[in-house]
Amino acid sequence: MVMRIAIIGAGYMGSALAWPLRDNGHTVRLIGTHLDQEIIETCKATGVHPKLKRSLPEGVRVFFFSEIDEALEGIEVIVSGVNSFGVSWISQILKQRIRPNQKILSVTKGLEISSNGVLRTFPKVIEANLPAETKNQVPVAAVGGPCIAGELAGRRTTCVVFGAEELSIADSLKKVFQTPYYHIWTTADLYSLEVAVALKNSYALGVGIAYGMLERQGGLDRAGASMHNLASALFAEGTWEIAQFLKRTGGNPEFAYTLPGTGDLYVTTMGGRSVRMGRLLGEGYSFSEALRKMEGETLEAVEMIRAMSRWLAAQDRQGYLSPTDFPLMRALVRTVVEGQPLELEPDRWFREAFRSE
Repeated sequence: MVMRIAIIGAGYMGSALAWPLRDNGHTVRLIGTHLDQEIIETCKATGVHPKLKRSLPEGVRVFFFSEIDEALEGIEVIVSGVNSFGVSWISQILKQRIRPNQKILSVTKGLEISSNGVLRTFPKVIEANLPAETKNQVPVAAVGGPCIAGELAGRRTTCVVFGAEELSIADSLKKVFQTPYYHIWTTADLYSLEVAVALKNSYALGVGIAYGMLERQGGLDRAGASMHNLASALFAEGTWEIAQFLKRTGGNPEFAYTLPGTGDLYVTTMGGRSVRMGRLLGEGYSFSEALRKMEGETLEAVEMIRAMSRWLAAQDRQGYLSPTDFPLMRALVRTVVEGQPLELEPDRWFREAFRSE
């Protein structure tokens, strides 16, 4: 059955979903945000997506944000393709335009955490802003897992998870998006899915620190010794802390060890903004210096560390945590939020990991 899909946000990941959707024969409308003007201009003029460096699939219609009302006519599924800083914005856009029985799929990764430590996943943020009269008729789902947008657009084998609080919604979206190269598993545990994929950005930054430290020490030595040992330990501690966060907040810690956790963390450490920030910190730059070097970049890992600082502070105030809990995240908070020199303290990691119950 042919579906009509609108993707709001012409960045990497939202745009990449046009490939499996068009390969399945669906109608696809790509709508730029107010920040995507140049991308949309290029797409309209040349048919080439300037970030993905590929011609868009045949049949994809491209719209400026000013044309959004026209683009949303008759749409059955809306993909929210904005970054984490645009979630409040997209929530308001959808609030004004959503119709009963439309479905929303969020590709945005992150968590909203208040000053008193109360957290909401981004699907919950979107859901909370929907009109009261349609809220129960518009399910909000999300996608998580290891997916480099350029690989998906190149039709490389990709494995992800679709989550919705009603499993039937995730299953129905799977039928729309899945192709021989885009493999999808489904879950009704939307919370655990969203937490795992949100936290991995922060811990990918942590892994990047190891390779910055390598550069600071002059790179590979004459025998070829690198910093893979430290990077692996950072990766493992990050995975462990994702599991512990899930366990403490009512989620399923197993998600930390599958596609949304280790899978997404691994692919994020292969490059990108989070790892570059970690490298700069590992090279010895202060956070403010590193931030200046990455001026203009969207740093979702940094925003997640700031959010986690609020959660840790609230948990500490209420006596729910020991100062030894979440040692890697605390180290990142000290450097990113408090401006202290980087100090990893690996002897504090894995405190409970190898103890018998």
